[in-house]
Amino acid sequence: MYAVIANGGKQYKVTEGQLLKLEKFVAEPGSRVVFDQVLMLADGDDIKVGAPFVDKMSVTAEVIEHGRDKKIKIIKFKRRKHHMKQMGHRQGFTQVKITAIGAGSKQKMAVAEEAGTNEIVSKQVEAKTTAPKLKKAAVKKPAVKKPAKAEEE
Repeated sequence: MYAVIANGGKQYKVTEGQLLKLEKFVAEPGSRVVFDQVLMLADGDDIKVGAPFVDKMSVTAEVIEHGRDKKIKIIKFKRRKHHMKQMGHRQGFTQVKITAIGAGSKQKMAVAEEAGTNEIVSKQVEAKTTAPKLKKAAVKKPAVKKPAKAEEE
């Protein structure tokens, strides 16, 4: 049995017992999280595809650790211009272990009630995306008075 879940703008094929590195999110190591954005669920020949998500399905995982990936190097170079710029980047991640793939709302409620540190990850994603966007305040430039031209006589 496997499922395809969406998290952090990416899709992951997961099975029970699998260790997975995801985009970093807020959760304590040892806590459980529930991913309810299941795109596809396959159990042998029985395949369910969501539109966009499979109803009443979720994937439960346990947070193992937070960390940072290996460094990648970025080099920007312009030939014949005496310009070269080097940078590095280390992406943060959260490693989780998939513990259960199963039916949705009852499992979510049981996991959420089990401990106070449990979180439902999709709720965090929705909270970030539904925040109202602030418009930039219109900045008026001060009027510049042009000097008056002297009349020639």
